[in-house]
Amino acid sequence: MSRKSRSKATPPPATLPPVPTAAQPKRNGLIAAGLALLLLIAGIVYFAASHKTPPPASAPTPSLLATTAAAPPANPASYVGAQVCKTCHEPEFKAWSGSHHDLAMQVATEATVLGNFANARFKYNGIETSFFRRGDKFMVRTDGPDGKLADYEISHTFGVYPLQQYMVAFPGGRYQFLQHAWDARAKSQGGQRWFHLQPGQKVDSNDPLHWTGLYQNWALQCAECHSTDLRKGYDAASNTYKTTFSEINVACEACHSQGSNHVQWAANAKPPYPETGDRGLPSLKSRWQEAWKFPTADARFAVRDHPAEPAGMNTCAACHSRRSTLSEDRKAGEALENTHRLALPLAPNYHADGQQREEVYVWTSFLQSKMHQSGVTCMDCHEPHSLKMRAEGNALCTRCHNAAEFDAPKHHRHLADGKGAQCVTCHMPTQNYMVIHARQDHSLRIPRPDLSITLGSPNACTQCHTDKKPQWAASAMDTWYGKAWRQRPHYGTTLHAATTQGMKALPDLLELAGNTAQPGVVRAAAATLAQPFVSPSTLHNARALLKDSDPQVRLAALGMIEPMDRTNRVLSASPALADPIRGVRIEAARLLADVPDSQLPAGQLAARAAAGKELEESLALEADWPSGNLNLGNLRLRQGRAAEAIAAYERAIALDPKFPGAYVNLADALRQQGREAEGEKVLRQGLAAMPRDADLHHALGLLLTRKKENAAALKEFVEAARLAPDNARYAYVQAIAVHSAGQRDQALVILRNANKRHPGNLDILGALLSMSRESGDRPAALGYARELAGLLPDNANVKALVAELEAR
Repeated sequence: MSRKSRSKATPPPATLPPVPTAAQPKRNGLIAAGLALLLLIAGIVYFAASHKTPPPASAPTPSLLATTAAAPPANPASYVGAQVCKTCHEPEFKAWSGSHHDLAMQVATEATVLGNFANARFKYNGIETSFFRRGDKFMVRTDGPDGKLADYEISHTFGVYPLQQYMVAFPGGRYQFLQHAWDARAKSQGGQRWFHLQPGQKVDSNDPLHWTGLYQNWALQCAECHSTDLRKGYDAASNTYKTTFSEINVACEACHSQGSNHVQWAANAKPPYPETGDRGLPSLKSRWQEAWKFPTADARFAVRDHPAEPAGMNTCAACHSRRSTLSEDRKAGEALENTHRLALPLAPNYHADGQQREEVYVWTSFLQSKMHQSGVTCMDCHEPHSLKMRAEGNALCTRCHNAAEFDAPKHHRHLADGKGAQCVTCHMPTQNYMVIHARQDHSLRIPRPDLSITLGSPNACTQCHTDKKPQWAASAMDTWYGKAWRQRPHYGTTLHAATTQGMKALPDLLELAGNTAQPGVVRAAAATLAQPFVSPSTLHNARALLKDSDPQVRLAALGMIEPMDRTNRVLSASPALADPIRGVRIEAARLLADVPDSQLPAGQLAARAAAGKELEESLALEADWPSGNLNLGNLRLRQGRAAEAIAAYERAIALDPKFPGAYVNLADALRQQGREAEGEKVLRQGLAAMPRDADLHHALGLLLTRKKENAAALKEFVEAARLAPDNARYAYVQAIAVHSAGQRDQALVILRNANKRHPGNLDILGALLSMSRESGDRPAALGYARELAGLLPDNANVKALVAELEAR
């Protein structure tokens, strides 16, 4: 049933039609005390917190809207379809029609397919793909899951501009994205052509990114945000999908929630309609134009008449963000953290200063901005139905920024009407994703070429003036604006220090985390980066952050609690089991999963049971993700359910044989069960698939050390450190292994180099202190001891060691 043929009756959920059975797609897709140097060999446990464009799914096909369930009852509310909404909301429906939301996903027809299927050809990685018609069908001939050429029918289009992707049906309810996409831009802009989404790479049928592989699966990756009321319907036992949705595209109820109660209200309501009260729909309160006024004619900025309501923006954020999914039961306007786990502005997704790097979909960038802090909402700039801008060019910005002050050469220092005079050129620089899709950074920041020099982050100036260096741009800004611009503190410096200064960064990280004048996501990022350095002395910081009003901060604070002893974990984290936000409750349940009932406060057993159920449900939603199975395995191991943990890790490997964390954790789980020989086989299996993975080499080195095969272990440690030079732990372990082999001088060389690369690392400093002391180099040992004392001012043992070395 197409969008145009929906009736007023509540439609049943749609599902993709059965696919003729064919070949199933294949997926290949410490401080050291005294003179003793003790390498404590512990299992490595990964926890994948978020992933790219997270899970949920649904799917449609030519005559695809087959009924799979009876229409839901009137109460609770049910979906009615956009055609019903149109009855009363004709202007909004008209604005939405033809928008990116309307055309987010469509059945492949003559009217919807933009690409050239007139026997067009495209060659990639030595394989020529052809696009052609077979009657009314749109066909592609390309390499399939076995690497052989075959003909496939296009079932759906995905997106519309600047590129359009195409879907192909496979057995098991799977729909796969071709990695050949159509450039829908005008020919004059380089468009109207086929291109590949992995240019410069050699993606074949054995690669996880091949179009028939796991990571190009529609239900796994993108479906949640291109259809309305998507239910993934993944069955882990059969590894199949029965995905449903209420409408194929992003229609009215995707943002406004189920409309049946509102329809019932409208049937009984009589004008004049009340301004307040329950109308059967959540209120998104997306006022915009009337909210902003210049207080005086010469005011620099307009001001909002009252604080912005978050409901409307929360609705946008559910899809316009990089996050993982906790629940499919989302209600319009509710807090994002009730249904999703947001990716924070941290590497590798973001640059050191919080600018976009990977495909992050806007929201976390916007949360960092001064605009968001000042009350600007998505709807202030974007009309929510047509998705068009409220005004063109600088006129959009000068609705709130005085044009005489800001839309003038004295401010932008470029030729009027040129690209450099456009506000967005300097304050919202673009980056291309999916090869041709230029997306603007919504952190709306002042260019900081000085930070480019110190942090390596990009700046808008040299992104345009590509032949110039950041120093040139910084000097120009000094000339124009004085030096006040570069004297403004920026949180990027503190976040960057966490990866370059080690323990030295902790005080500034804690200060930033507790600074309520900074954006919540930045504070949460700081708390997250502080986690490797926490100790009992930072427990009060974590407990204070657990009371913060921002759920992102509370989530990060729980991470600071995790390394603590069980008693402090229970005392600090158990109240969060009853947090008003689902995401916080889930994280608290994970944190306390290993705590016996007898050790929980009396009133928290029921809360833990309820939060634990939410945790299990969130993991079930991600059962088709390797990372979801990894997380499930970690939980089961924490719960003492080793057999189930092992099974979960094995499922992760089956889904993606090139997922290193699953091999590492599986080997460690087997070790805990006394099955070390099996664990070794697992690690060698992983290395056969990924010979350049540092984590696998390191884990194998630890295993061989336990077997007392030290020479073989040393080779693995050396390789791990070579492959991952930014991993301080691997350099430290390599040095310990070299020292154990009787090569103390070489170990000291490794540690000194590591100390330069990773200053403030306690393990490295402790080893340097111990080896220097062992070799009789008292001055060096004293220097390292004093450095440790500076990092650990409350550590009595370090103080005593400094005193002892000073007394000699």
